[in-house]
Amino acid sequence: MKKVSLVLAIDGPGGSGKSTIARSVAGRLGIIYIDTGAMYRGLALAAHEASISFSSLTDVNCFLAGLNLQYGKSASELIVVNGNNLTSAIREHHVSKLASEFSQIAPVRYYLVDFQRKLGQQKFCVMEGRDIGTVVFPDAFCKIFLTASLEIRAGRRMEELQRKGQTCLGLEQVMRDVAERDKQDMERQESPLRQAADAILLDTSPYSIEQVEDKIVEMAKKKALEHGLKL
Repeated sequence: MKKVSLVLAIDGPGGSGKSTIARSVAGRLGIIYIDTGAMYRGLALAAHEASISFSSLTDVNCFLAGLNLQYGKSASELIVVNGNNLTSAIREHHVSKLASEFSQIAPVRYYLVDFQRKLGQQKFCVMEGRDIGTVVFPDAFCKIFLTASLEIRAGRRMEELQRKGQTCLGLEQVMRDVAERDKQDMERQESPLRQAADAILLDTSPYSIEQVEDKIVEMAKKKALEHGLKL
């Protein structure tokens, strides 16, 4: 039997429901939840605030060399970079664009892929992002690729921003931003966003969050049994 890692990989574009669904699925299965997107957002924001030039590999490498990244200490301290708690700040709308730009830099991806692999090797976990099933854990015991229409994903993003009091953006602008992020993620040279060949495609458009969670929990348990794992 093929050896697999203890990772339930959930990939997909922004607004597909990855974070909400992955967090809930992890809770229902009683395993760890790891949000890799938060890591890219945290590093991008920290680099931006430190006036690091994203176009200078020398600056980026110096930033990474002196980096102290802490993840998952608590829900209120999910991302701490160089002693600064960025958990709330990384959800600001403008940070999404920063993260998309910063994540295209090869040394950044190498740094975080290594960091993520160390976290995921410890025990069963749900890890969500854009390259988990293709790059970080290609041997994940279960791979899910979530998607939804652009309109629905932009609407979800809009609702998230409104819940956080960010009401200055209209739906059309959010749709343009989501579409631009999709393009950048799919066309970047390092670890582009794509569905792994053995991932299960799940379009969340016609389903409620609870229905999607039910489907993924069922899929994960089935895959675990196929690999002789006790989930």
